[in-house]
Formats: sequence, structure tokens, C-alpha cells
Amino acid sequence: MSSVLTAVLAVTGAAVAAVLIVEASHQVMVRLGRRSLLAADLAKTMHRPFLVTLTLIAVQQAVRVWGGEFPGRGGVLHALVIGCIAAFAWLVAALLLVLEDATLARWSTDVPDNLRRRRIKTQVVMLRRVTVATIVVLTAGVMLMTFPGIRALGASVLASAGLVSVIAALAAQSTLGNVFAGIQLAFSDAIRVDDVVVVEGEWGRIEEITLTYIAVQIWDDRRLILPTSYFTTKPFQNWTRSSSAVLGTAEIDVDWSTPIEPLRAELRRVCEGSELWDERVCVLQVTEATGGMVRLRALVSAADAGALWDLRCLVRERLVGWMWENQRGGLPRMRTQLDESDDGVAPLRQTRRSDASADARVFSGGDDGEARGAAFGGVDGHAPAPGDAVPAAR
Repeated sequence: MSSVLTAVLAVTGAAVAAVLIVEASHQVMVRLGRRSLLAADLAKTMHRPFLVTLTLIAVQQAVRVWGGEFPGRGGVLHALVIGCIAAFAWLVAALLLVLEDATLARWSTDVPDNLRRRRIKTQVVMLRRVTVATIVVLTAGVMLMTFPGIRALGASVLASAGLVSVIAALAAQSTLGNVFAGIQLAFSDAIRVDDVVVVEGEWGRIEEITLTYIAVQIWDDRRLILPTSYFTTKPFQNWTRSSSAVLGTAEIDVDWSTPIEPLRAELRRVCEGSELWDERVCVLQVTEATGGMVRLRALVSAADAGALWDLRCLVRERLVGWMWENQRGGLPRMRTQLDESDDGVAPLRQTRRSDASADARVFSGGDDGEARGAAFGGVDGHAPAPGDAVPAAR
């Protein structure tokens, strides 16, 4: 039997043996997958990379042992080594992705109290991106080091690594800053996926966190894309930092004659009759009484930001409707009082010193008041010129 035929048979036999082993393992994992989601995910995701990896390793060993000497033997073996490195990296990446998917499936966020689950999801997603990037970089480095010329060049490159690293850091300062900011956000717990935030004047939800940018889904389904460094250098509001329950207000203006207690009772009825209220806070207070109107503030609570928005609108709507039906006289109004003479012109009324007590005046009505009046109005009724002496209070 010739050496060529021996090599072909050896390579073919090794490849067939590798395929049989992989298929047998796959069938075992498929059967286990009927009772385990992890086994089913492993059978589905790792079948192809495991087949490629084991086949290339078997073929490489067959060529090395049974191939003998033939033209281009070194190039073929080198190509097989590079293929094995790439396939093995694919296999490791697939295994890590399966484990990360299993973690995400175990800590699903579709539950009411999902604070811890959202934290774990954010960290796992960031780890997935870092893992893939690391595997790609390491694989490329190992593949390049298989070339003798690259290995020789590496020694000279290491001598100037300091200068190269400085230049690279300056060139990629913004990108590296975003990458480190993304890793910091993932493990500092400042924001998580599905957190409700107010950023750049927009209210929305953290939809995606990557190493370089963060996507915020705004309430009207727009997307606000921000660099990750934004959340480490600028202030923002996180409404679900420690819990999803939040407070909100609904303000209305009423007339001074409006009874407050009936409105307070109506607010309580509105809250107790709505499934949006979480039964924590339901308060009606007078916060301002200026400008001819009284401002009422209804402070209510809800389980999350979306429910709070609807509850605030509901409270505002019901209070306004109830006032229109039951206390129409308490609606805001503008008052004007006219005191006219017979010819339609209001008389000019001269104020005398006896019209008010001294405690009601600042610039008259007493010795101190007269002194202050003279200082600001002049002794003869005119303002003093600059440099005039100001009478002291007696």
C-alpha cells in the first residue's frame, strides 16, 4: 500500500471517527435535554463547534502521524493548527454563551420584584460582551504567534511597547473611556437593564447596555443613544435604583372659598377605587395660597413609574370633574373691586396720620418712622441729594 493511500485512509478514518464520536455525544445530550434545559441548550449550541473542533484535531493528528513526507506538508499542518485554534476558540465561546444563557434563564426579569434579577442580567450581558471580545483577541494573538516571523517580530515590538501603548491610549482615549465606563456601570450597580431613568430631560427605560453605548427607550418609543461615559460623568435620575415604587404629584388651583376636606375625601375615594394605587401614600395638601388662588397638591404612590403616570392623570381628571359637579363655586376666579364716584372716576383718598396706628407704618407714625421717612424722602418732602446728611433716629 502506497504512502499516499495510507495517508488518505488515515485522514478519512480519523475524520469519520471524530464525526461518529460527536454524533453519539449529541444524541446523548439530546436525550438528556428532554429533562434539562441546560443539556438541551448544550446539544443545540455546541454541536457544530464541537464537530468542527474534534474533526480538525483528528485530521491534524492523522496527517502528522500517517501522512509521511509530501510537498507542502509544513503548510498543511500549519493551516490545520490555525484551524484547530479557531475551532477551539469557537467551542469555548459557545460553552460560555450557553452558561450565560442558562444564568439569564434562571434569573428572568419578568417577575414583579425583579431588582436583583435585573442587576444579574446587566452583569451577565456585560460579561458576555467582554468574554467574546477577549476570546477573539486571544485567538488572533495565538494564531499570529504560530508564524515564526511574527514571533521574531514580537521581541522587537516588546522593546517599544511603552511608546506604542502611549500612542494607542491617546488615539483611543474616548473609546477606551467608554469601555471602562461600561464595565464600571455593570458592577457598580448605578444602572441596570430595565431601570427607569430621567436623562437629558427625557423619561425612559434602559433598554441595552454595551461596552460603548447605552440605549434608553423613551416613553414614546424613541431611542436615546448615549455613550457609557455619560452615566459616569453627568448626573441623572434613576427611579428604580433601590425599588420600583415611586411617588408623584397632581396639582390643581382652586378658589380661596373652596372647602378642602371634601376634596381630600374625594382623593381617598379615587385612590381606593383604582388598581394603580399601591396603598402607601394618598395625601392632599395646600402648598401655596398666593395670587388670588389656592394650590392643592395631591401626593400619591404607585408600584412603578408607568402606573404612577396613569394614576396622576386619573387623580387630576377626577378631582377636576368632581369640583365641576359639586363645588363649581370653588373654581379659580379673578376678583375686581371698583369704588367709583358719580362721574365714574375713583376719588383720590389722602391718607392721614390718624388712619392707622404706628405699628402699621414704616416711614411715619412715630419718631423712628418719621426719621426713616425723612431719610428716604427728604426733610422738605424731596429726596435728599447725594452727600446730604441723613437725620438720625431719636
